[in-house]
Amino acid sequence: MLHLLWVLIVGAVIGVIAGAITSRDLPLGWIGNIIAGLVGSWLGEMILGSWGPMIAGMAIIPSIIGAVVLVLIVSVIIGTRKKKS
Repeated sequence: MLHLLWVLIVGAVIGVIAGAITSRDLPLGWIGNIIAGLVGSWLGEMILGSWGPMIAGMAIIPSIIGAVVLVLIVSVIIGTRKKKS
């Protein structure tokens, strides 16, 4: 149960980092960040492999790269605007 909590927290942080790198707002707020982080982590590790530091079973660097790609794809499909400065 505690592992699931860590996975959700790390997924949310990865999603926030991806949103900050791309300067895009994710739909659904924190839930969108968690989904982007988890799916981006899976995508990044499938494409790039599991290398670099790992937290909660997720390789951080490939996970962030995968989440950035996912956020860009979702923002193009949905038409999400850039964050307001």
